[in-house]
Amino acid sequence: MYRKKAPCTIALIALNAAVFIFLSFGGMTEDAYYMLQNGAMYVPLLKEGEYYRLFTSIFLHFGFSHLVNNMLMLGVMGWQLELVLGKLKFLLLYFAAGLCGNLLSAFAEIRTGEYAVSAGASGAIFGIIGALLYIALRNHGRIGTVSGQGILLMIALTLYYGFTSSGVDNFAHIGGLAAGFLLSVLLYRKKDPEFGSGLYR
Repeated sequence: MYRKKAPCTIALIALNAAVFIFLSFGGMTEDAYYMLQNGAMYVPLLKEGEYYRLFTSIFLHFGFSHLVNNMLMLGVMGWQLELVLGKLKFLLLYFAAGLCGNLLSAFAEIRTGEYAVSAGASGAIFGIIGALLYIALRNHGRIGTVSGQGILLMIALTLYYGFTSSGVDNFAHIGGLAAGFLLSVLLYRKKDPEFGSGLYR
């Protein structure tokens, strides 16, 4: 059965993989200092005006398993959302959610005074999940092959794992999730069934 392509999702996965491979030739991607030199988030440097880290950190991953886990999630969830929102809205939501996730994480660190080097696409990916949740709610509990209940369960399990584990940027996840949900309220327009739906069942 033919399945429509999601070129932006594919391109984002390819770009993340390319960045990881490139960095792997220059050093250890598990090393915080090396990642800091290559654009990871660090609030003290953000305060000095290195705002580009809010975006570059979205394409960096600490080790192969971190990359694979995020890219699998992006492939499954991003594919669904791109088909519904369209390319431009999908990319806008992805990067805006990633930015909001990093900003909430930065504010949380400033408040506690505890700073850590952070990186990963999970804030943007949680934005996708938040958007899918809203769209599923608008479409009788389903979007494509994903159910609203399944999305809620995944959110609960992922956040539980994050809060019971060390080394997880939970505020980036929460910020991305909230941003994705709210942005989808503005960006998503339910299609008239008479003219065909953008949802695949």
